[in-house]
Amino acid sequence: MRRQRNAKIIATLGPASSSKEAIQALFEAGADVFRFNFSHGSHEDHKKRYDTVREVEQIVGRPIAILADLQGPKLRIGPFADGKIMLTAGSEFTLDRDTAPGTPQRVCLPHPELFEVIAPGHSLLLDDGKLRLEVLASDGKSIRTRVVTGGPLSDRKGVNVPDAILPIPVLTEKDRRDLEFALSLGVECVALSFVQRPEDLIEAREIIGDRANLMTKLEKPQAMDCIDEIVRLSDSVMVARGDLGVEMPPERVPGAQKRILRACRLHGKPSIVATQMLESMIVSPTPTRAEASDVASAIYDGADAVMLSAESASGAYPVQAVSMMDRIIREVEKDPLYRNLIDAQHEGPLPNRGDAICAALRSVSQIIGATATVTYTTSGHTSLRAARERPTAPIVSITPRLSTARRLAFVWGVHSTVSPDIHSVDEMVEAACKTAVREGFAKPGDQIAITAGMPFAQPGTTNLLRIAEISA
Repeated sequence: MRRQRNAKIIATLGPASSSKEAIQALFEAGADVFRFNFSHGSHEDHKKRYDTVREVEQIVGRPIAILADLQGPKLRIGPFADGKIMLTAGSEFTLDRDTAPGTPQRVCLPHPELFEVIAPGHSLLLDDGKLRLEVLASDGKSIRTRVVTGGPLSDRKGVNVPDAILPIPVLTEKDRRDLEFALSLGVECVALSFVQRPEDLIEAREIIGDRANLMTKLEKPQAMDCIDEIVRLSDSVMVARGDLGVEMPPERVPGAQKRILRACRLHGKPSIVATQMLESMIVSPTPTRAEASDVASAIYDGADAVMLSAESASGAYPVQAVSMMDRIIREVEKDPLYRNLIDAQHEGPLPNRGDAICAALRSVSQIIGATATVTYTTSGHTSLRAARERPTAPIVSITPRLSTARRLAFVWGVHSTVSPDIHSVDEMVEAACKTAVREGFAKPGDQIAITAGMPFAQPGTTNLLRIAEISA
């Protein structure tokens, strides 16, 4: 099944989309990757969904990727004696280490590590940013604040600290259990929350090894100060605009999104834009015009993929939401302005053989009017570098590894196929031509551009470029 677009769609599975019929309908509507949200559901739930996705994969005959999204640390206040209080702007309110139930004057903050980094002038955001407190003083045992934005506050609401790097491990005990379980299933990618610094990726990378790709969710403003290094150390990056928009002023989020996408393009790492993309479709069969424009803007900016959350997991119209996203992407990619913008954002090749060959692949395919660019890859690296170039012709990726084919489901423009190893250039050209025809990318008389590495089947050896004509 060939997609008539380059950007990919990630759909979250949940109560509204866990049956085989629902998952197959989502794939046929346009979903390329399915996200498992480990903030919700049991391991048994996720195992059932995993098995169902693999069953659907067999039915549709296309590689499907699965993303395990870890919950990450959740900072929360303690409970109140009466379950709820009202904070009034201008009043003082204290967060302390006393585990007694809260009152209108104070509440427990059961995260002792925060007391060491909070300083006067910092802001504390409660309940997804609905309430804002300004820190007046902190002595290591209590944090005295003034209420800037008041409102109702109930038990165990979340706390965000936008002005400090928090000394908190990125992986909680729950995350470690979930990570090992997800890896035992065989997921293609793991998304890591709460990343503030490049060092935050070390533990997860050591645990994961080469069993899956590591996706960094950029949701902390502090991460923007070292964005290039974080992107370089990640396999892919998600712009998690929900949490990012809580800790960062809303007017700064669009600029941050563009910076992240640009850094991903520079380093050749897939970028995903997420959160509230078609939010109204949770309850409505059609999106708002602003939501359609939001999805379109992410595509114009060069995102590799866009993601649906509650729209497909628990909404009333999951298939319609995927179909709408598919239609928006295809409409944008038909616009001549889209190609102009993609070319204007083009980054020059990095000084290595793979980038040099893939830059030539882009030029050659455009000059000869190739109907497809064919990449032979074992690890997926060649196809990733080809996608970084954003060629005008679709990228047909051929790999002997099903795991590689699945991982490439995140990547712009890549149509991935699985085929046995090749052993000669002639065999490579013949297989490339047959695959391009079989998958619907070429017909007799068309020309294709092919890249591979020699010796064959050795990762990281991209060094060969060929042009071939499809014979009758």
